[in-house]
Amino acid sequence: MLASLSWAATGTGFTFLMTALGSALVFLFRGSIRPGVQRIFLGLAAGIMIAASVWSLLIPAIEEAQALGGSGLVPAAGGFVLGVGFLMLMDCLLPHLHPGSATPEGLSSSLQRTTLLVLAVTLHNIPEGMAVGLSFARAAQHSGSVAMNAGALALALGIGLQNFPEGAAISLPLRQEGLPAWRAFLLGAMSGVVEPIFGILVVLAAGGIEPLMPWLLSFAAGAMMYVVVEELIPEAHLGEHSNAGTLGVMAGFVLMMLLDVALGA
Repeated sequence: MLASLSWAATGTGFTFLMTALGSALVFLFRGSIRPGVQRIFLGLAAGIMIAASVWSLLIPAIEEAQALGGSGLVPAAGGFVLGVGFLMLMDCLLPHLHPGSATPEGLSSSLQRTTLLVLAVTLHNIPEGMAVGLSFARAAQHSGSVAMNAGALALALGIGLQNFPEGAAISLPLRQEGLPAWRAFLLGAMSGVVEPIFGILVVLAAGGIEPLMPWLLSFAAGAMMYVVVEELIPEAHLGEHSNAGTLGVMAGFVLMMLLDVALGA
């Protein structure tokens, strides 16, 4: 268990660090990210998360269930549906505001606009932390399998790559809202702190009841796909020249697929 927690903390710590590094761009730039570039980044994040859901989560969930002597279909499909339901519930309950939007989502609240902006990105980071944490925990459970370690590393790299522009996408708008650069950086960085938190929580759950691993892997996949379909892809196609967002999705999918296949081979 200790090894699983250590690896999960390391993997999710890296993805959190990438969010913080992206948020640090607020010290170098004062303007916002151009809409065309933002669409590419959103598409890239969507493509990475789609590929990760398949290669890093759903396929391993089926393999884990079969290794335990059961069918891979029930935990893969059941966990996926539960993950979608969990993120849908969070989306409906948690007050948040997406950049560029004037109307907050979730329950009505008196929270400041800046807090609502941070909560929107924080919501995205929950399934990412779960995915990375579970991947490293799975590798540790299998006595440090080289292939599984490489697959977990590929997932952490992919999520980390898309977290970098995501950090900038929250800190720069906060700076434009009138916040000091240091506070915009801090809030942007802290939006990623849920990744190590949820990464460690799911490892504790998986370690306590080993048959839960297939369900938790597919749960994370469902939660990630909800974020992709509900928010990332629609936002990547706002405005004119939406093909930039489409190409971003394709590029992100290929990048994550290559990372997973190349490092996990």
